[in-house]
Amino acid sequence: MRGRATTTLRGGRLVLADRVADADLAIEDGRIVDIADRLPPGQRDFDASGRLVLPGFVDLHGDALEKEAEPRPGVFLPPHFALVQADRRYACAGVTTVCHAIAFASGELGLREPERARALALAVLEPAGPPLVRHRLHLRYEITDPVAAPVVAELLERGAAVLSFMDHTPGQGQFRDLAAYAVYLARTYGTAAEEVARRVEAKRSEAAAALARVEALARRARARGVLLASHDDDGLERVVALAALGVRASEFPIHLDAARAAAAHGLSVIVGAPNLYRGGSQSGGLAARAAIATGLARCLCSDYAPQTLLPAVLRAAREGLVGLPEAVALATRHPADLLGRPELGRIVPGATADLLLVRADPDPPTVEATLLAGEPVLRAMPGRSRHS
Repeated sequence: MRGRATTTLRGGRLVLADRVADADLAIEDGRIVDIADRLPPGQRDFDASGRLVLPGFVDLHGDALEKEAEPRPGVFLPPHFALVQADRRYACAGVTTVCHAIAFASGELGLREPERARALALAVLEPAGPPLVRHRLHLRYEITDPVAAPVVAELLERGAAVLSFMDHTPGQGQFRDLAAYAVYLARTYGTAAEEVARRVEAKRSEAAAALARVEALARRARARGVLLASHDDDGLERVVALAALGVRASEFPIHLDAARAAAAHGLSVIVGAPNLYRGGSQSGGLAARAAIATGLARCLCSDYAPQTLLPAVLRAAREGLVGLPEAVALATRHPADLLGRPELGRIVPGATADLLLVRADPDPPTVEATLLAGEPVLRAMPGRSRHS
């Protein structure tokens, strides 16, 4: 190591790719430059004794921004205001790179109307001020919606990181029967039965033209290196069709057979941290712990609750589903690799110094410090750093 490190973390338990090591870690110019038993003092020292040191979480699918922008159905807050609030939530949860999942679906009310969704997406792409963590855009496109397609195409040109295809037509996927779809709309938006029937018919009438729209958007995304994902996969036929379009990730497959089909066709299976932490899916779908225990799950995302990522990761290790290094990799190294960002999500010399200092006990665990490229953006731990 040349010169004096900008920052040194001392005495922590570093979660590396293949083991947990008691060691010091040195940071210089925003990157990890050395890992050893004892390192010389840095310009700034953090006492990490008694803490786990993890890579910052890389979240491929986070809904928290939508929740900040529409805290109640039909109640909207300004997009840039919502981004500032979500930014802080993610820093506190240990997420250093988040792909904000914004849905585009005409006729589903709320933020999913294309123009409202577009305004929120632009806030992600063009933040008003310096954020605490990295913000990326995940476009969720409802394939039966012809109105949203050109808006999604425009945002792909502006720099989205992920595009996922979803289909909420009753009879497949998340809504395997009409009753489940009606309950969802009634509970969320107070939609009457007549309106539910009208929307179902509109979705079914657009199904024939959906493939051409999906193919066009997929071509555009592939040309720009955007990660393509599918949503709520429910069987082999759907997986095969989407894999042929270049889809590389399967978000929240409905059941174990769908997850097996996705993995067999080279798709990385993504499951939700709330599902894992709670012990099951809130909609009756595939349990995340089953997908992890069988080796099918490749990535863990925050879904609708970023605060569950850390306890979910530690629970996976504590319950013996996987070892701690692999549990951490589900939310760090694996999603970073899917995004084509091999410098993120790992603790190795040369990697970007996105790091978490975590108090693992007692339960629930807490993130006591979050560092982005070596700079602390959250510090809620006792004790003092050493300055010289």
